Amino acid sequence: MRVAVGSGNPVKRDATGRIFSEAEVVVEPVPSGVSEQPIGRGETKRGARTRAERALESGGYDLGVGLEGGVTAVDPGETSDAGAADRYLIMWAAVTDGDRWGVGGGPSYPLPESIAARIGDGEELGPVMDDVLGASNVAENQGAAGALTAGRTTRTDALATAVAAASGPFLTDLY
Repeated sequence: MRVAVGSGNPVKRDATGRIFSEAEVVVEPVPSGVSEQPIGRGETKRGARTRAERALESGGYDLGVGLEGGVTAVDPGETSDAGAADRYLIMWAAVTDGDRWGVGGGPSYPLPESIAARIGDGEELGPVMDDVLGASNVAENQGAAGALTAGRTTRTDALATAVAAASGPFLTDLY
């Protein structure tokens, strides 16, 4: 089986490879069709679906996988017990064979108020995390998920959970 991941990011390839370990997993950088920093579940899911569809259409694949990270307000107007703003890092995945679809989400991570404020001002999470951590390419390494959990989880872990959730129709006969 050949699986195309609609991104050039090695973390997204690795996350997909964890779920489709028996397959040849290939990166196919394709545009998401959404903003650089998707806001809300709808835009984030739309980006994942667009990436999956475009990856599959790039040719010769059995499945297309799209992954998209975004920021959303989970409980507008409320703050968490930790004092974080109401913005959360989210991730969605979509998987398609051209006929069937699977769409699923990964974990949600509350963003610290200082980071959420910068996102609210229009900045993108990846560069904000690079700045806050004094590092480069955080999104291609531990990701915000790793930083926000002191390494207890990583971006690869979180994205693999989303891919697994979206892959059900292709992994089990229950669908």
